[in-house]
Amino acid sequence: MKRILVTGGAGFVGSHLCERLLGEGNEVICLDNFFTGQKRNVVHLLDNPFFELVRHDVINPFVVEVDEIYNLACPASPVHYQYNPIKTVKTSVMGAINMLGLAKRIRAKVLQASTSEVYGDPKVHPQTESYWGHVNPIGTRSCYDEGKRVAETLFMNYHQQNGVRIKIIRIFNTYGPHMHPNDGRVVSNFIVQALKGNNITVYGKGDQTRSFQYVDDLINGMTKMMATSDDFTGPVNIGNPGEFTILELAQKVITLIGSKSKIVYEPLPSDDPLQRQPDISLAREKLNWEPKIPLDKGLVKTIEYFDQLLKES
Repeated sequence: MKRILVTGGAGFVGSHLCERLLGEGNEVICLDNFFTGQKRNVVHLLDNPFFELVRHDVINPFVVEVDEIYNLACPASPVHYQYNPIKTVKTSVMGAINMLGLAKRIRAKVLQASTSEVYGDPKVHPQTESYWGHVNPIGTRSCYDEGKRVAETLFMNYHQQNGVRIKIIRIFNTYGPHMHPNDGRVVSNFIVQALKGNNITVYGKGDQTRSFQYVDDLINGMTKMMATSDDFTGPVNIGNPGEFTILELAQKVITLIGSKSKIVYEPLPSDDPLQRQPDISLAREKLNWEPKIPLDKGLVKTIEYFDQLLKES
């Protein structure tokens, strides 16, 4: 049994990770300040004697004895990370410093949940880990993009200077149960709008592309990365290389729900990437990992979750 700390553990991805780690027989400490995390995501775990829920903000130091740390704490949707951009930068940067300092002191292995947003609006397609990105440092999304880029820098610096055992993954668009219904992400937006029979809002012409991975595939990638040799630090892309336009996604959601929603178009937000698709050659080679769940199957599971959520509200 390992003792594992998950920051942002009550969030969308973090709650699934806590479930998986407990299921594998570990002791899990879930850290969350509940800015975007929700107790409903982990309430079913509270009766497990090997699960501990702690309200704490990673901007402040945290002292604990653990074997591994998964650093997921940070609002990840534009609605949430743009609400308080200074707080978002602090969460990424100070959170990384505090978790790296903890890992250094207790000799724990630490994984950084970075993001495909470090590539910005890419000039290389699909995106490989060797691509440095095309990011606006003063745009509306830069609090998140640049915060995550600095966090990667810190992780590599702590590894090179202090010998901290690090792992860096770059997460591409992920969806599934436990998503926040008002997080502004395209999958949750479309599903909630379609279930309510409202118009589905597509920004721009809808020809911008995204690659969507189901959350279970991401969790498999995360745990595989943590389990690999310390020699492989990453960064490594974890995402589904299947590429869809936003308009195609909207049409799929309408069809799967059988909704009568109409698609309406709004202006494209500033700095919104026009293309997003991971090259996962490195993940295949180093982790023997690739996504298994097709978009339609994952969407059905996610629709069922939101349908139940809306009925309860």
